[in-house]
Amino acid sequence: MASPTFRLACGTALSLLSVIGIPAAPAFAQDAEAEDTVLLDTVVISAEDQIKQALGVSNISAEDLEKTPVVNDVAEIIRKMPGVNLTGSSPSGQRGNQRQIDIRGMGPGNTLILIDGKPVMSRNSVKVGRSGESDTRGDSNWVPAELIDRIEVIRGPAAARYGSGAAGGVVNIITKKPESDLFQIGLHYNLPESNLEGETVRTDFLWAKRLSDNLSFRLTGGYNKTEPDDPSRNAATVLPEECDDDDCSWEAGKEGVVNKDVTAMLSWDLDNRNRLDFELGFSRQGGLYAGDTQLGGSVTENGDDLISDLARRGAETNTMRRSTAAVTHTGSYDWGSLKSYVQYEHTNNSRLKEGTAGSGEGKINSEAERDIATLDAVAAKSEAIMERALLGKPAAITLGTELRYERLDLGRYSASSLNFDYGDISADAEDNDPISEQTTIGLYAEANIEWSDRLTLTPALRADWADTYGANLSGGLNATYAINDAWTIKGGVARAFKSPNLYQMSERYVYATRGGGCPYLADGTRLSNCRVLGNADLDPETSINAELGVAYSGANGIDATLTYFHNDYHDKIQAGTQRVGTVVEDGTTYNVYQWTNIPDAVVSGLEGSFAANLASNLRLNVNATYMIESEQKLTTQAGNEITVPLSLVPEYTVNASLDWQATDRLTVTPSLTHYGKIEASRYNATTGTENSDLTDRGGYTLVNLGVSYDFDNGARVSAGVTNLFDKSILRSGDGAETYNEPGRAFYLGLNKTF
Repeated sequence: MASPTFRLACGTALSLLSVIGIPAAPAFAQDAEAEDTVLLDTVVISAEDQIKQALGVSNISAEDLEKTPVVNDVAEIIRKMPGVNLTGSSPSGQRGNQRQIDIRGMGPGNTLILIDGKPVMSRNSVKVGRSGESDTRGDSNWVPAELIDRIEVIRGPAAARYGSGAAGGVVNIITKKPESDLFQIGLHYNLPESNLEGETVRTDFLWAKRLSDNLSFRLTGGYNKTEPDDPSRNAATVLPEECDDDDCSWEAGKEGVVNKDVTAMLSWDLDNRNRLDFELGFSRQGGLYAGDTQLGGSVTENGDDLISDLARRGAETNTMRRSTAAVTHTGSYDWGSLKSYVQYEHTNNSRLKEGTAGSGEGKINSEAERDIATLDAVAAKSEAIMERALLGKPAAITLGTELRYERLDLGRYSASSLNFDYGDISADAEDNDPISEQTTIGLYAEANIEWSDRLTLTPALRADWADTYGANLSGGLNATYAINDAWTIKGGVARAFKSPNLYQMSERYVYATRGGGCPYLADGTRLSNCRVLGNADLDPETSINAELGVAYSGANGIDATLTYFHNDYHDKIQAGTQRVGTVVEDGTTYNVYQWTNIPDAVVSGLEGSFAANLASNLRLNVNATYMIESEQKLTTQAGNEITVPLSLVPEYTVNASLDWQATDRLTVTPSLTHYGKIEASRYNATTGTENSDLTDRGGYTLVNLGVSYDFDNGARVSAGVTNLFDKSILRSGDGAETYNEPGRAFYLGLNKTF
């Protein structure tokens, strides 16, 4: 039976559709004419559209995806936007090949993924380790690349309006919605030159059909499979003299994945003002094992252990099933516009059982049993936009309300076997409530004000209330000033936030370590038998994000920007480094910790972009990011003040490409990306000790070449080579060398529209 909170959340979500109301347009128009009506000479765009013109916003079009096709996950092209990289979910390097979208060095957890404006929460079903690591691919691979119309990448203050989880930025994946009948099918094949890397086969389709004058239907589907890396992918990182005959292991390569996706949408035009979209979707994502473990160094080429056997077989060791159902209303009236949605999302996260502590932590220990976590989420939003005069100035005013509800069920998940109580929480997770819930309701108001012919101001205010942490106030101010027709100054400041993760508040989830993850005391004593318990009193993470820059748009198609950004990050949630108590059971002392908020972290840097027409058929695009600072400040158990990076991002990144329209049908796109040095963390964030034998990741450059040809029958062929010069980047697990970069590979794609 659904819980009272769940029923309340669903009821509140449904009621959001009528919070502002859907009035009968003609009657509303007559009432408005009877009263004093403000007539605006200038049409003012909404606050959302205005901030999408901020310096910290990039757009990836369907044409961009055609010119530089992705192998498997659109994160591969999103990483090429200013301020964006792929990183693991923590600076520890654990699970390093599970790289996700990281915006402005704030970590993947502060990147909010949206599909058609609706939040995707499936990765929240994966547990969070002591250092913040999480064995998840992220939420960027639920939509086949060929079915995407465009991707909006929103960074910094502009992203704060999207609520919890957007402190780093937002990635909004917008799908194709054809207005006319068509059938589109795509095929893609990627073949690495090295037989130690997995090949990829991908296919997808889109069928759109108008059923009547006011009904249309869209059906999409996709299948892609990338084989896992060979178990010996990183064997070269281990020297022969470091191995005994019976004991030689190394870090695992990249996990493979098989995706199956299908979605259906029925659109109903109620009249010329109102439209309803009904959506259903199902996706299945299976991880094909390459040998990765929490602590690494477990893969052996000829070993007869379970890990090596699973890796050699490329077994599917984890499976994520995601189901969604949504209703969206869009209305356009004389007084303005209204858009509302309600979405239900269910995620079943099933994986082979892993060790919970000690040297076996995160290591698969059974092929017969699985841990299962389920996450149910309801997201709802209603937003009205009206053109009105504000402070005597033309303005577009936005009023909105939003709800998010999450319910995590760990009833079939591995638990600690201890049997002591600390406060209101038992460290015997079997006795604790397996259900964690959180409901957040937000209200917000924005205005886009044309203050003068040159100055546009966009203030915003947002208030959220959660049944877990109470009230939170956020908002900000963005501004644009046109110096002249070519030069514009843009800037903004905003307060963003992120709600606590349900694992970190759960009574059921108890993180255990026998000593390797325990802090040292002031006298140098190494603790052992540590337990990190859930904390229902966590505050939300907050960040004050600011940016200031200049944009130029002039002759020869020149577009250039330069932006400085600075984020003050407060109350980041991680496992505590201060012991809150001890418990003795059967002669053994257990040191008790809880998840906690740490005070301060800071991120700052520079972003720049430049694009110009070198000829009528040749355009250059370049962007660069330089990280000035990225660190969090911690106080260890020993009382020492240390700093560690928020995430392992390059010191600087440069992306460049040439778009050469060789003929009306043939496009050639050479491109390169250069990554600067990645410095390893000087301290261990959980133990507070200084890391030894550090290895930084040196800078490297990747060069790609792609071509595409359009036939006059609606077919397009694309082909190319990635990592043209076969730059080999191996994972050693030492310091910052935490991931693999694929070597040279060749791809061929065919898309046909009927």
